[in-house]
Amino acid sequence: MWKIEQPLENRNGVLHLGGVNLLKLAEKYGTPLFVTDEARIRQNYRTIRNAFARRWNKFKIFYAVKANNNISILNILRQEGAGADCSCVPELQLASLSKFKMEDILYTGNYNSNDELKEAAQMGVTANLDDISILDRFAKFGLPESICFRINPGFGKGGFEKLVFAGPDAKFGITEEVAKKAYAKAKKLGVKKFGIHMMAGSSVLDADYFGQVTERLFQIGKSIAESVGIEFDFVNIGGGFGVPYKPGDEDLDIERVAQEVTERFKGQFESSSNPPYLYAEPGRYLVCDSTVLLSRVHAVKFTGKKFVGIDAGMNILLRPALYGAYHQMYVVNKLDVQKREKVNVVGQVCENSDILAKDRDLPFIEEGDLIAILNAGAYGYSMSSNYNTRPRAGELLLNNGEEFLIREREDITDILDRQRIPGRLLK
Repeated sequence: MWKIEQPLENRNGVLHLGGVNLLKLAEKYGTPLFVTDEARIRQNYRTIRNAFARRWNKFKIFYAVKANNNISILNILRQEGAGADCSCVPELQLASLSKFKMEDILYTGNYNSNDELKEAAQMGVTANLDDISILDRFAKFGLPESICFRINPGFGKGGFEKLVFAGPDAKFGITEEVAKKAYAKAKKLGVKKFGIHMMAGSSVLDADYFGQVTERLFQIGKSIAESVGIEFDFVNIGGGFGVPYKPGDEDLDIERVAQEVTERFKGQFESSSNPPYLYAEPGRYLVCDSTVLLSRVHAVKFTGKKFVGIDAGMNILLRPALYGAYHQMYVVNKLDVQKREKVNVVGQVCENSDILAKDRDLPFIEEGDLIAILNAGAYGYSMSSNYNTRPRAGELLLNNGEEFLIREREDITDILDRQRIPGRLLK
């Protein structure tokens, strides 16, 4: 088992988050419930910002909205000084509603429709294009002053096979040769400012990797700049900064990551009269460990092994079913219980893949117990669904002991809200 450390605490055998009793929160707000500690998000942001900005002052973070799209979370990070990295038009709209300035928004879609390109052009945000073929369609709606292309550096890394976003089988990015043609074409079309981008992985805990893949991006960027006759206003190394999910995983050494990346950056650009900005797009690193998912045990079954049935299944937290991802769990009300057993923790969805933990060693569990699932702040709510006609969970924000319900729990009216019945079916 992991040791319990801030913002989590063991107080008299009961798990607390941000100083608040999680057992009482579940009783007050019901389950399933995502509970987020605001101070942890701010701390995570400052950790990564300070690590890089001390070494390269032209550094900016763009929060990956897809990790957690709650508008309160976006506002927290905007207050801290982050920009917004948006993967689609609705995320652009969320960033605008959260009062991000247009110059602090990046739009990185892939396989974009014309409607999406038109909306991005009208907003005037910096676009990060995934292929040269998009450029002509985008130009019909008016190219922004600044254009970026997403590079596939040829290799990648991720916490799971499906979280590798570069290399020969990745659907993202373009090769160096295609990129040269793309930047030359953008220059000919009148684009004045240029950036270069990659996203080589997700949830990576190997600090050395970031320096290696960044060096490859710089090599490609230098070749493009010399070939096309342009300078880059920014270099965007993407995200991929991992967090430990499993017992035994070590924290990512973000100071070392910053050192490895900025040393290469300085070697490439320090002598330049107008060196570019260094951008990064973390999502998971900022919000993942800020949040726990609370779920009530409603049924316990013995069929050769013990199955613990909770009200948060793959419809609420998809990652275990999708990736086989591991999420640490605690029995909120039994932290000091010594009797332990191996169980399968499962949800209520009618799929045999609806297993959140297999053969997990946990304290003796009974109906009515409360389970806390850790690291639920990234790709938790944002990947949830109404499968099996189940409503999505509520979201609660904690700040210095105060509670704020930042997203109400859904009910059947939310599921029915946009459905319409032809009159002939009402007879």
